[in-house]
Amino acid sequence: MTIAIGTLPSGPVDAITDVDGIRVGSVTLIEGEAVRTGVTVVIAHDGREPLFAGSHTLNGNGELTGLEWIRDWGCLSTPIGLTNTHSVGVVRDAIVAADVAGRDPDEAYWSLPVVGETWDGVLNDINGFHVRPEHVQEAFARAASGPVEVGAVGSGTGMICHGFKGGLGSASRVVDGWTVGVLVQANHGRRDRLAVNGLPVGRLLGPEVVPLPWETGGSIIVLCATDAPLLPHQCRRLAQRCALGIGRTGGAGEHSSGDFVLAFSTVRQGVPANEEAREGEPATRSVTMVADNRMAPLFYAAIEATEAAIVNALLAAETITGRGGATAHALTEERLLDAMARLSHPL
Repeated sequence: MTIAIGTLPSGPVDAITDVDGIRVGSVTLIEGEAVRTGVTVVIAHDGREPLFAGSHTLNGNGELTGLEWIRDWGCLSTPIGLTNTHSVGVVRDAIVAADVAGRDPDEAYWSLPVVGETWDGVLNDINGFHVRPEHVQEAFARAASGPVEVGAVGSGTGMICHGFKGGLGSASRVVDGWTVGVLVQANHGRRDRLAVNGLPVGRLLGPEVVPLPWETGGSIIVLCATDAPLLPHQCRRLAQRCALGIGRTGGAGEHSSGDFVLAFSTVRQGVPANEEAREGEPATRSVTMVADNRMAPLFYAAIEATEAAIVNALLAAETITGRGGATAHALTEERLLDAMARLSHPL
């Protein structure tokens, strides 16, 4: 992406995987004329040690499973899955099965996986339940660090963003020696509200310029990872700032929108994974945290990375025709740059 968002530098691949230890894997399902969907998994680390986490809901017309326990406990303890609205259950169950498979069969164990969704029913036969457990298993097998597949891939295959083809997008920002990485599943926003770097480009890109497949508020899932040592309340505050990145691109959390943000720190703080205390375990733990009065630069990084990830999703996605002939057209970089130039230098 040649359009620079904000002022902070990005990491080496400008993706959530710039945060050390993060791996992302996707499986894309494009079959016949009506199947346009998929699944994506995000793995924070290979162990089972819980990570401090926090969340924010901009508008709650959607689902991010496991969120209530994260709010209460302040920790993320499972991989994260992303998919379409009607495939949340199968992805959740497949994540449980993957975890159980690696444990002692005599161990008493429960799991509350985190699985987020947005609705891809314009382009996809969402009621056909095409995402299956083997697709989740394949996504786990594909999970890797480095560059992230973005655009109309994985769970983002059938998504529409600001009236253009949307999907997965990712970006990162580096500040004070720490990295903040974001992955979005962008299926939200109205065309006339789209803004990039403060320029209301959507006003110049109406349906008479690029046809609209669907006009609604939609939904977005934002995953925000950082290698800064944050406590749960700080992760929650970081998640809140990601909502400002949604707003900077024109998202408003409309009534029909499910806008959820999950932020977590990848720093292992020695949080016990076992629910019941074991003989000999210490009763107290020492943790490291960024001073609250040093959080502002991380806030700026989260805002910029979220905005950049949404723009990345838009520019990476290609035009797709799906169920019933519905077509979501790509927003090309050339068209976007032209609109930005006209707004920057009006006649």
